[in-house]
Amino acid sequence: MTIRWREYPAAGVYDELVAPGGRLRAAAKMLGQRLSKLSDDAIRQRKAAADLAIQTMGITFTVYSQKQGGSIDRAWPFDIIPRVIPKREWDRVEEGLRQRVKALNLFIDDIYHQQKIVKDKVFPADVLAKSRNFRPQCVGIDPPLGVWAHICGSDLVRDKDGTFYVLEDNLRVPSGVSYMLENRQVMKRVFPGLFENYNILPVDDYASQLLDMLVSVAPKTTKRPEVVVLTPGIYNSAYFEHAYLAQQMGAELVQGSDLFVDKKDRVFMRTVRGAERVQVIYRRIDDLFLDPEAFNPESTLGVPGLMRAWKKGTVTLVNAPGAGVADDKVVYAYVPQMIRYYLDQDAIIPNVPTFRCMEAGDRAHVLANLDKLVVKPANESGGYGMLIGPQASKKERESFARKIKADPREYIGQPMLTLSTVPTLVDSHVEPRHVDLRPFILSGREVSVTAGGLTRVALVKGSTVVNSSQGGGSKDTWIVDETGDG
Repeated sequence: MTIRWREYPAAGVYDELVAPGGRLRAAAKMLGQRLSKLSDDAIRQRKAAADLAIQTMGITFTVYSQKQGGSIDRAWPFDIIPRVIPKREWDRVEEGLRQRVKALNLFIDDIYHQQKIVKDKVFPADVLAKSRNFRPQCVGIDPPLGVWAHICGSDLVRDKDGTFYVLEDNLRVPSGVSYMLENRQVMKRVFPGLFENYNILPVDDYASQLLDMLVSVAPKTTKRPEVVVLTPGIYNSAYFEHAYLAQQMGAELVQGSDLFVDKKDRVFMRTVRGAERVQVIYRRIDDLFLDPEAFNPESTLGVPGLMRAWKKGTVTLVNAPGAGVADDKVVYAYVPQMIRYYLDQDAIIPNVPTFRCMEAGDRAHVLANLDKLVVKPANESGGYGMLIGPQASKKERESFARKIKADPREYIGQPMLTLSTVPTLVDSHVEPRHVDLRPFILSGREVSVTAGGLTRVALVKGSTVVNSSQGGGSKDTWIVDETGDG
């Protein structure tokens, strides 16, 4: 038998499936026992079945290659051992995510209206003044239900004591949910029997929940609003997801050239049957490319006049333009204060301790401890542009020190967290690999949270970089309705 849990090489951090001493946690016990009964051949067969399913289903992601001067489609990297979280623990996380996204939406709405949080000196005016994602074009606009960030992907990590922390919030065009859904379909093909015996909360209804949310924020001009997904096109790294979600919702997948705005500031879609009115646009295009009249005049991806239509209330844009003002790692550092200010509550899920380089004391600490900290730019994503201090060379740290001194508003520092691990298949045995988690929160007339989310795994031993573009993979995430934590 291949997998012997008592011989599992613990990494000295919190493991999601295995407690110290090789004892399986209660929610993972049935899974662990089943895996330990599989032979080498059986494990290889299931791994091959997963690879074949991914190939057959066409699950890919796009990586941009500077060497080859273009993009490369690659099969989605997937590990067949799932992450397991007990429901009673997840219930608290879900409550914290609902609290967080509510405060974030109140913050964004306040920023584009009275800016009370700035006037009351809870949120610094300097941070707002230097925000790359604040859009003056959005000032004074009232989106339906006061919701700006309809879809939020907040990245969670566990530290060595098992405590969940929010690492960052993704509020512009968060991606990854299609891979969460496809991971579940692959697992059902590979381990069908486990889904009969385990009480695993479903994620398959996400597309219908997404459609319900989109319909709930539509202008009240028709009982059957037309919903479309706006994509930049086939060369975008998340195009698979755009097409997948449109297909799952039964919505049209469109590009900017498929839409136009008429003289009454209404949006229409070009079809073989003629022009059809559009009420809701789930846009997967960044703000600056949405409308050449309002933003980048050279953009060919967006729709001229789209912002006029949105301002007039004839169409709803999801997420709303300008929501990215809260998708900033410096702004992130103030979310606990936002929760206290708008909701009069303490944050249920804490932030990772964060040093704001724009503050002299924090900056001095970061500069003096570059060899121990992770330093992140305010507006990069995908793991790009950051410094992992303990792994960086002296030259790299010196370069980052110059960047911080030149523009301290652009950087934050955080301690190097010991991310939790999950047993991961390496050949035909298991080794611990570090993971994070991206749940998705939908906000419309109601707020709903996915049962788990996209677990991303660093496939390289010892690495904490989980992004697929930099060698990471993913796992299915099981929220199991059982008692006990092992």
